Amino acid sequence: MTWKSTGGASGIGLETARALADAGAEVTLAVRDTAAGERAAADISAGSSRGTVLHVARLDLADRASIDAFVAGWTGPLHILVNNAAVMALPEVSRTVEGWERQFAIDHLGHAALTLGLHDALAAARGARIVVVSSSAHQQSPVVFDDIHFTSRPYEAWSAYGRSKTASILFTVALASRWAADGITVNALHPGGIMTNLQRHLDDAQLRYVGAVDEQGNRLEVPPGWKTPQQGAATSVLLAASPQVDGVTGRYFEDGNEAVPLAERADGMSGVLPYALDEKDAERLWEETLRLLGR
Repeated sequence: MTWKSTGGASGIGLETARALADAGAEVTLAVRDTAAGERAAADISAGSSRGTVLHVARLDLADRASIDAFVAGWTGPLHILVNNAAVMALPEVSRTVEGWERQFAIDHLGHAALTLGLHDALAAARGARIVVVSSSAHQQSPVVFDDIHFTSRPYEAWSAYGRSKTASILFTVALASRWAADGITVNALHPGGIMTNLQRHLDDAQLRYVGAVDEQGNRLEVPPGWKTPQQGAATSVLLAASPQVDGVTGRYFEDGNEAVPLAERADGMSGVLPYALDEKDAERLWEETLRLLGR
């Protein structure tokens, strides 16, 4: 069984890779920093009780040429694709060469381009699964279709991150309806709060607000109510490999279960808002994604 993950060099991506490699999957870590990827692969191999087959390949989700090169270099069927990599809460607006807001470009459009490019490999697997790592941060914002890239409205870091994660869920809904005939299932998830490199753009005040530092300002490895990377990877692994979700597609999960629908934004870190699963918005996002990617 072949398995590929973006962002597999650290955090929950690394732990997802470790779990699936230990289960016997042939794993490809698709990473921007191949040196970090090689270290991650060595760490997985050293801790495995069985022979593992691990590959490291370069992939920069903000670079269309890098995505195209990765897709062109893939051979054979692909049984599991985990879209895990992300950037979060950039303090100032940053754009790709296309003029796209960077969080939306990486967290959604880059993964969309990669997934669409790997369709034939996924279909060839006859029962492939796509796992999309989203976030409870989708509650921060719907996709604002008339200003996705903050060209006419003031930039706000969490709103930008939120709309990218809402887009991830909507794209899951759109893919599920289109690729079911190819035997491909696709589900999104919220992994929970985990201290990883994802928090690298948060300042001290933000870290203190979310309870991620102690009274002396030191970052906590596992803040109260948060998860370890291994615990955070659990729902990704479930959706990637468990027979419990055979045939399940187009859903949003957390803590190993389908998320509870919310009527409105909650103060906690759980549940899914209706706009993230809205079929009309999923169709609109699909069309806008294809337009932006020139497909």
